[in-house]
Amino acid sequence: MTVLVGVDVGTTGVKALAIDEEGRVLAKAEEPYPLSTPQPGWSEQDPEDWWRASERALAALPNADSIGFSGQMHGLVVLDEHERVLRPAILWNDQRTAAECAEIEERVGLERLIALTGNRALPGFTAPKLLWLRKHEPAVYARIAHILLPKDYVRLRLTDVHAIDAADASGTLLFDVAHRRWSEEVCDALDLPLAWLPPAHESTEIAGAGDQAAAALGVGIVEPGALSVVLGTSGVVFAALDGFVADPLARAHVFCHAVPDTWHAMGVMLSAAESMRWLRGVLGGEYGELLADAAAIARGADGVLFAPYLSGERTPHVDADVRAAFQGLSLGHGRGSLVRAVLEGVAYGLRDSLELLRTLGVDAHVGRASGGGARSELWLRIVASVLGLPLELTAVEEGSAYGAALLAGVMAGVWRDAREAVDACVRVRATIEPDAEWQHTYEDGYGRFQALYPALKEIP
Repeated sequence: MTVLVGVDVGTTGVKALAIDEEGRVLAKAEEPYPLSTPQPGWSEQDPEDWWRASERALAALPNADSIGFSGQMHGLVVLDEHERVLRPAILWNDQRTAAECAEIEERVGLERLIALTGNRALPGFTAPKLLWLRKHEPAVYARIAHILLPKDYVRLRLTDVHAIDAADASGTLLFDVAHRRWSEEVCDALDLPLAWLPPAHESTEIAGAGDQAAAALGVGIVEPGALSVVLGTSGVVFAALDGFVADPLARAHVFCHAVPDTWHAMGVMLSAAESMRWLRGVLGGEYGELLADAAAIARGADGVLFAPYLSGERTPHVDADVRAAFQGLSLGHGRGSLVRAVLEGVAYGLRDSLELLRTLGVDAHVGRASGGGARSELWLRIVASVLGLPLELTAVEEGSAYGAALLAGVMAGVWRDAREAVDACVRVRATIEPDAEWQHTYEDGYGRFQALYPALKEIP
């Protein structure tokens, strides 16, 4: 039996699993590690923690015939000429680089930056972190010889190979996404040496991808027609594209997909299941109790709307400062109305991403749901009705690590390509259809929801 292993280097820990040629999960392991916040808005980790956790996770699994990697995107690992880590990695959720983002857009030009990379400069991306190091830690910057992303550092420790895939490289802001290669133009404009960057390959060649591309592959998104809808801490609507096309305002991310010669557009809302976690912390009770209260409330939450901007918002509003709100509260509203409003508000936020993706030519007929929020049938029914799409659940819900294991199989020759891997392994176990009676209510509700952001933006 061929054993294929996927390793996902996440923000809170490493997840690893082993599968066979039919996609059945043979074993899985998870190893946590800490997150450091040395100053407000900073987010760092020690790359050695990733490696030690990966070693432990791999030791708990059967011996692998092939290993694939996925991981948190955008994180900056800097190494010296002897491949020694120079400082803690600066992560995707670090917010220290606002000034450097403005500098990048000025140096390259915003329109040109979007045309080349599919994105505007955001604090989480890799390139602004390098400019920050150059300005604030020049002694460290002067010793840089190699740059890697988190999962690629683990690959280096395991295989002694410097490499990156086009999907993860797309999130550095240094990659020519249309042509699937490092951008000499951007690197020259920012005075960053191309020699620091690892060789870029297709995901299927080196069995690697950023976490969102790997997770989408794990639920079978290999070509246009189906969406990945993630109800995780953040909410993601992910669609494959036949060609590169960028939103002129870069409100959606456009990256290379893990499938060669395919791209993807992705809308990200920052507080999806996180909104429910926050509300539970405020109200108390178990999730099952809260969801039961919400189920007892009619669609439309008795007129209550929730704007899910607890941490600001990314898609379609690139706005770190906007904040959440309930609108329409009265003395007659109770816990169930609040919970239902949160479930619906998150669904409306996902609809924002879907509508934006449609402007890029996405024509979806079904969604594949995943993430912790997808365990709630009520929430899935609400999301399906708001999006106007059936939502399918797959038999295996192991996310990015599962997609990485599929890539390991392609690299090893178990399957000819990613499509054959998906056909062999990804199976639908349930479908949640939109509720026709709910859809009319939610069309009206979405119109009201769209008025919330402009109103909140006007409040000092």
